[in-house]
Amino acid sequence: MQPKTPQKSPYGLELQPGTYYWCACGHSQKQPFCDGSHKGTGFTPVKFVVDTPQKLWLCGCKHTKAGYLCDGSHRTLP
Repeated sequence: MQPKTPQKSPYGLELQPGTYYWCACGHSQKQPFCDGSHKGTGFTPVKFVVDTPQKLWLCGCKHTKAGYLCDGSHRTLP
């Protein structure tokens, strides 16, 4: 099963310290974060922790090979 692609570009976000769950299925209404919509899809959210305030580029196409971070995979999508 392929994930849904909510957008073909990354989400550039300034994140504060905390624990986050990146949506891997693409069905969440709170992109790029999980809202529980993955239930029954076979996908699970990716947990990550931010220790210091920083800007991160989270994958929006859901095809990254780098966990939750954008790796440019969106450039190869049709």
